[in-house]
Formats: sequence, C-alpha cells, structure tokens
Amino acid sequence: MDELINKIKNSIHLRPEAEEFLYSISKEITLPQGEVLIRQGQVVKRTFFVTEGCLRSYCIDKNGKEHTLLFAIKDWWISDYIAIHTDELATLTVECLTKSKVIEFNAKELDGIHIHFPEFESYQRHNLERHVVSLHKRILNQLQLSAPERYDLFLKQYPKIEQHTRNYHIASYLGITQQSLSRIRVEKAKK
Repeated sequence: MDELINKIKNSIHLRPEAEEFLYSISKEITLPQGEVLIRQGQVVKRTFFVTEGCLRSYCIDKNGKEHTLLFAIKDWWISDYIAIHTDELATLTVECLTKSKVIEFNAKELDGIHIHFPEFESYQRHNLERHVVSLHKRILNQLQLSAPERYDLFLKQYPKIEQHTRNYHIASYLGITQQSLSRIRVEKAKK
C-alpha cells in the first residue's frame, strides 16, 4: 500500500485523513496463479491495483472463444469498469496469470473518495484519461497496424510478459490465431 500512497503523493497533496481513508477501504492480498478475481456474469464491487505479478481480463464470446482485453502488471489498475459504472453483471473475467499481489478496493467507495477529499478528483480524472487514451490507442492499433506491428508494439509495452503468459493469451490480445503468432515469431527470429 505504501507504493500506491507514494504514487498518489507524487501527483497530489495527500492529507493524513485521506491516507487513512484509503487504508480503510482497501486490503492487500496475495493471490496464487490461476486465481479468478472477477468472473463473467457476476456482480462486480471491487477494483484492484497491481503491486506485483501479472493479471489479465478477458471475455468469452457466444462461441466459447476467449478474447483478452488487457494485461495488468505492476502499477496498473484492473477490474470490469463497465459492470461497476453501469451496475450490470461482469462482461469480463479477471484472473492471475502469475502469483500476484494486489490492493483490493471497494469500487464505489474509491469512486466516491473525491466527495470527502476533493483533491482526489484530479488524480482520478488523470487515471481515467490515461485509461481512455490507452484503450483508444489499442483500438486504433487493431485497426491500423499489421499483426507483426501489433506484436512488436506488444513486446515494447509488456517486455517481460511472454514468460508469464500462454501463446493463446497473446494471440487473443493481438486478435490473431496462435498459428499466426508462431509465424510472426519465426519471421522475427530470421531477422
């Protein structure tokens, strides 16, 4: 929790009362590989800040195919924000790909923190803006870049993630088949 508090303090002035409130609405947990934090179809009341490890969010379509939306590594937030902000059931599953440490928050309490501590509004807005920019870039990359270009970008964004993920996780994130991913890797190795 100290890492997150320090990260917040680098962005805004954090009063001791606000720090105490953050501690009161959170808990640090260590999770084993394979642990599911949110399951598609459930009610979602929690959001997570990753302090160690690798998690992913994905959905399963009507044909049973997995589509990876996001990988979350150190200093990233992860949850099903559609479910939280629309009071709908989860459209995503969030799982630990490695043993992970996260800070778990009650999403509604965290979302309402700025009511008690207005200084948090700019911090939350900045996080939301970063999240929206990241998603827009991801959508544009899917539309505009070739599969090898998307893979190169993936390796830059997540330099050590391949050791923690399965090929089908990466392929589904890139929107390609595992066979295409293998071909891209072979071509990269030849260069």
